[in-house]
Amino acid sequence: MSEAVLSCRGLKKTYQGPTPVPVLCGIDLDIVRAEHIAIMGRSGSGKSTLLHLLGGLYSPTEGVVLVQGKPFSAMGEAERGRVRNSTLGFIYQFHHLLPEFTALENVAMPLMIRRMDRSEAHRKAQKILEEVGLGARLEHQPGELSGGERQRCAFARALVTEPACVLADEPTGNLDAHTADEVFDAMVRLSASHGTAFIIVTHDAGLAARVGRILELQDGLLRPRAA
Repeated sequence: MSEAVLSCRGLKKTYQGPTPVPVLCGIDLDIVRAEHIAIMGRSGSGKSTLLHLLGGLYSPTEGVVLVQGKPFSAMGEAERGRVRNSTLGFIYQFHHLLPEFTALENVAMPLMIRRMDRSEAHRKAQKILEEVGLGARLEHQPGELSGGERQRCAFARALVTEPACVLADEPTGNLDAHTADEVFDAMVRLSASHGTAFIIVTHDAGLAARVGRILELQDGLLRPRAA
């Protein structure tokens, strides 16, 4: 098997309180370059928690997350932020585009954070927007885009840094079935052409069936989903 771009070992998460609530009870996972994985499970099973742990947004109670072989736990906060910006992309159910900026400016934002030259950042942003079919919407603000266009713009923003892996949390959950299919097709096509792995958390069994591997989170453990 190819070297994993993102992996975890013995990953556990317990939310503390008057009664501690264990959510993840020991997850081992490897994601290799260009691999597509769907994670399913009932509401409250810990799917989003797992995604946030893999993205370095949460800290595990036990276990380790490794990005291209290096553990998040060995990084300071500044380095962790740089790794998230350069190696990982994120997409959520709500697009989180900045309403006062154009599609081009929103997609260029992660590159500007890297202090890339503005003209080069805009050139890269325009190229990826054209790839997701939004070449005619560069100067439109999010409020002027349809729901599907906003999610494609969010996906372009996640891909513009050429990450090793994109983490997608119910990215089509707010879309009708036809638009969800279009957005998902764009995700699969673009991630494949860029050699980017992605993990999608979804309740949609139809979409999940179109990726290479389906895993189910149940009782804090991650297993291959039964056919």
